[in-house]
Amino acid sequence: MITIRPAKERGHANHGWLDTYHTFSFADYYDSKNVHFRSLRVINEDRVAAGYGFGTHPHNDMEIITYVLEGALAHKDSMGNGTPIVPGEVQRMSAGTGVLHSEFNHSKDEEVHLYQIWILPEKKGMEPSYEQKFFPDDEKLNRLRVIASPKAEDGAVKIHQDAKLYATLLEEGKAVTHAFDKGRSGWIQVARGTVDLNGKTLVAGDGAAITKEEKITLTGSSHGKKAEVLLFDLA
Repeated sequence: MITIRPAKERGHANHGWLDTYHTFSFADYYDSKNVHFRSLRVINEDRVAAGYGFGTHPHNDMEIITYVLEGALAHKDSMGNGTPIVPGEVQRMSAGTGVLHSEFNHSKDEEVHLYQIWILPEKKGMEPSYEQKFFPDDEKLNRLRVIASPKAEDGAVKIHQDAKLYATLLEEGKAVTHAFDKGRSGWIQVARGTVDLNGKTLVAGDGAAITKEEKITLTGSSHGKKAEVLLFDLA
């Protein structure tokens, strides 16, 4: 079964410096039908204006993945990490027993467009940790590239949960197929462009919950442009 979560139905808040959409309940937005999906707790699409950002704030017991589409987001945390995150990079921060961090757009004229993803950890009270890796476009072009997983295979960042995150860039007419093991579910999040998912059309910002499906096929349909899609394989 495929259940589409339309982009226009997401929670939305525009704070001037931050324009944000919430796929699941977050902050002041609450939707009893969309609190989380399996271990996937947060998918926020954020646009941060030039010269603004998130001040220092705490997190604990959460696997946090940052995926930047445009611009550069400066990260600084209480573990001593302080690096910018740019398109193609994936940052994983395991908050564990507690971590403080800030995220800022130091550009004078360019906004940052990103997805921030929270995944519930397999257990509470782990030691906080951090990881950041670059995945070139050619590794995602018309194929599913694992970028986060519990075993960190093929150079993926390591997350502490039985979940895998794949990214793909699909040219028009090109397709990728993913098979789910018995009992597993999936979530599709379209970051850019338009795709066909088993006969259903999804546009940028759309999500889709996948349950009791043996496999899915994603086909690019962005009329000459590449679609960018995230695929979660969840216990």
